[in-house]
Amino acid sequence: MSSKKPNSLWQLAIQKFKQSKIGLSSFWFIIFCGLIAVFCYVIAPDNSNSANQMHLEIHSKAPGFSVLMLSIPSKSKEKQSWFSVFVDGKKNVSTEISIKSYAIKEHQLEVLKYSDGLSKAYPLSLFKNQPKKYIQQKTFWFGTDKYGRDLLSRLLIGARISFFIGFIAVFISLLIGIPIGAIAGYFGGKIDNFIMWIINITWSIPTLLLVIAITLALGKGFWQVFIAVGLTMWVEVARVVRGQVITTKQQQYVEAAKALGFSDFRIIFKHILPNILAPIIVISAANFAAAILIESGLSFLGIGAQPPTPSWGAMIKNHYNYIILGKPFLALIPGLAIMSLVMAFMLIGNTLRDALDVKS
Repeated sequence: MSSKKPNSLWQLAIQKFKQSKIGLSSFWFIIFCGLIAVFCYVIAPDNSNSANQMHLEIHSKAPGFSVLMLSIPSKSKEKQSWFSVFVDGKKNVSTEISIKSYAIKEHQLEVLKYSDGLSKAYPLSLFKNQPKKYIQQKTFWFGTDKYGRDLLSRLLIGARISFFIGFIAVFISLLIGIPIGAIAGYFGGKIDNFIMWIINITWSIPTLLLVIAITLALGKGFWQVFIAVGLTMWVEVARVVRGQVITTKQQQYVEAAKALGFSDFRIIFKHILPNILAPIIVISAANFAAAILIESGLSFLGIGAQPPTPSWGAMIKNHYNYIILGKPFLALIPGLAIMSLVMAFMLIGNTLRDALDVKS
């Protein structure tokens, strides 16, 4: 018996997408980055809020650097739910001191500090008479930044900003761009001319300049950047939707819907838009990549997510001068993270464009 053939365009598109190794690899890489963004505080070695535990004595160490770390318990403890830790990381973080060696003498723990090589004694009661449980060999797999923070942890937590800004910016752009573009394309005439006038004015302003202006108006911060990027991306969506609606409204099923007396709202959102989803999906993938680049650029300029919140763009800004100081990994690692995620979205966008091409 012959295998069952796909009976819809969407099934054909999915089948064609599965045949692309590049598209599938990009898809699974994006899923992997998405899981990291969601569970960053669960998997990060330093799960303190913003991975902001500083160890100035071991700043800018190379990947794979390992040192003994003594954790001194925090005296003030605040109750924190597991959901709060999942979202914002731990607030009750022990003070960590890097040491070269330690010895237990009488009722004291004597340690040799890594920073200056001087010894310091702590009472054993501070560690509940079990000091060895508070000493561990800590390895910084991606090294440490200029403040001695774990670069791997900050990279993982920074993925949440870079990934989520794509989702929120694309959502805002679709929320604004689809209705405006659909109304302009469907009604035409003066409404179309007015909307196109607004689109052309917005289009003529450089994207980064417009984002900076909106960000400065709303204020610096996490959510302000998300909103600012989304408010600049609706133009592309509106242009694509308008063009598709102009072509689609001449189809026979639209004429039939008008003859049956359906409202314009129903014709636009229940009959036309479902049939032009393919180009909207493709432009959304491209906008996702653009949003990540814009956020990185804003963070590099100091307008994006504010310290100590880790952002890939800010990590490059803080360490780009280390490239000529013999420690290029501090800027190259977050740079490669941005490049790989943006490339994945661009490749999946190209694959979706080919898979959703009805003519092929």
